[in-house]
Amino acid sequence: MNNASSLVNGVDFVFVPARSFEAAEEFYGNVLGLPSSARYDKIPGGEFETGSLTLQVLEPEAIGRKFEPNKGAIALHVEDVEAARGELESKGVTFLGDTIDSGVCHMAIFSDPDGNVLMLHHRYAPRD
Repeated sequence: MNNASSLVNGVDFVFVPARSFEAAEEFYGNVLGLPSSARYDKIPGGEFETGSLTLQVLEPEAIGRKFEPNKGAIALHVEDVEAARGELESKGVTFLGDTIDSGVCHMAIFSDPDGNVLMLHHRYAPRD
């Protein structure tokens, strides 16, 4: 491990593309229950808080970019993956396979309505 001082000391937000901000706002705000901390005035977008990371959700065409869903999963921490999965399934969320037990964490993978990959995640064993 490198003990040198790091140039980067955190992550402020991650960009999540949406075809329709209104539909994304329904999903992130009401289905996932994430609080909205900002709604942009000039472009269709806003921010949702996870507790440790802000999700910046917006329509990429508004900033001159092409829409392409994020296929690298954003791992959302939950205390109980199965309970959270059950709650989301009751709201119509479809999961991409069974819950995974890696030997150190539980993971359940799903997508938002635009195909951005998300994951419910809980580490139950300490890092080595």
